[in-house]
Amino acid sequence: MKLLLTQPDLLLAQNRRHFFGRSATGLGTLALSSLFSKEAFAAQARQRNEIGGLTDLPHHEPKAKRVIWLFQSGGPSQLDLYDPKPGLQKHFGQEVPTSIYPDERKTTMTAGQKQFVTAPSIFKFRKHGDSGLELTELLPHLGTVADEMCVVRSMYTEAINHDPAITFYTTGSPLPGRPSIGSWASYGLGSENSDLPAFVAMSSRGSAKNGQPIYDRLWGAGFLPARFQGVKLRGQGDPVLDINNPAGVDPSVRRAMLQALRRLNELKLAESGDPEIEARIAQYELAYRMQASVPELTDLSSESQATFDLYGKDAKTPGRYAHNCLLARRLAERGVRFIQLFHMGWDQHGALPKQLRAQCRDTDQASAALIKDLKQRGMLDDTLIIWGGEFGRTVYSQGGLTKQNYGRDHHPSCMSYWLAGAGVKGGLTYGRTDDYSVNVAENGVHVHDLQATILHLMGIDHERLTFKYQGRHFRLTDVHGRVVHDLLG
Repeated sequence: MKLLLTQPDLLLAQNRRHFFGRSATGLGTLALSSLFSKEAFAAQARQRNEIGGLTDLPHHEPKAKRVIWLFQSGGPSQLDLYDPKPGLQKHFGQEVPTSIYPDERKTTMTAGQKQFVTAPSIFKFRKHGDSGLELTELLPHLGTVADEMCVVRSMYTEAINHDPAITFYTTGSPLPGRPSIGSWASYGLGSENSDLPAFVAMSSRGSAKNGQPIYDRLWGAGFLPARFQGVKLRGQGDPVLDINNPAGVDPSVRRAMLQALRRLNELKLAESGDPEIEARIAQYELAYRMQASVPELTDLSSESQATFDLYGKDAKTPGRYAHNCLLARRLAERGVRFIQLFHMGWDQHGALPKQLRAQCRDTDQASAALIKDLKQRGMLDDTLIIWGGEFGRTVYSQGGLTKQNYGRDHHPSCMSYWLAGAGVKGGLTYGRTDDYSVNVAENGVHVHDLQATILHLMGIDHERLTFKYQGRHFRLTDVHGRVVHDLLG
């Protein structure tokens, strides 16, 4: 049975709804208070210090003031870069035993192959530095800083496809929606520079192939307040969209517009108490200050030719990996706490030797230069650098195998990472895989273990940095993770 309301009844209903929604002491406010006071306003309830960090952080003395994560999107091949297996040469072209690599662990991209033949790396490995750390011949520049690097050969994950695997590394969950690691760091520790974001992301395309897309949610705040999300610096056009005033609008007019907008937002904030409005006010103010700080940041005219030579020929070209590495150093100098570079193109399902050479030409010199540059400026001791992707590659060839050509499929059960700088043991090779580089054989390091270790170096106990959402206290590492103290000096 339908209820037919007359026009006066409708007006009365609207007025009553309007009254309760606007009333400072009415039912609307009481209902909202019961729903949101414990969770949506949690960020406001926690006490913050003068730089916007939680007053109970850091939990202990930090080794790293800042983090630069050089994320290699696509899944670099550990067998061809960091995990030498010379014994595989005698198995060239032979079927990988199912006892080593069971059928159920193969992806749908290769499950239909008739053969799964062993593909040893065609690249030679060399020992470098006093530590004798072994690296592929494709990384001669990193070889010059081998004694600063800690190579972990025993990383592993559960995710086997790109998007969930990258999401797992950046947010602690393979499912979208969780806060990124940089947002957690910003939420907990605040920002040392009020004119720049605490968390910045950049991306570059590899020379080998376009690679998988990189989504903005990888540096998103998830259910944390929006002001803790990362800001992406673009590689073409303006580094930040709308960073410059429109034609005919000078700084004084822009300031007046923002002041008026701030007053309107403050009125709405006083009425609703919505923390997202407070975040919006803060972001508008930061955006205004960034109109001066970002152009200064991206103006490389003060850099010496020696610095450009150190990073390589692409250092002056926006959007290239070398340019982003140089910007990462400049961001670190200016107090940006978490800097994440995404370099695409490491997904070598076929033509791996050719494509891997191209990827290493993109990244080798600039990655090594970042270590050297920070060290000569006295910043390496309190800057943590991380290099790695979302998973490793298979020992068997995807597609045809020849002496000079092969491809490799996704492989989550082992991969290689390296770390350098703050609190890390340089020259260390940690962990071991089996003879086929299929499984971790010793000292496994899970995704959550790496995340716990990064937070630990930043002075954060990963079990204590939490945020209550939908009735549960969440953390970056979920209910897992351990600090890998063996990696720390």
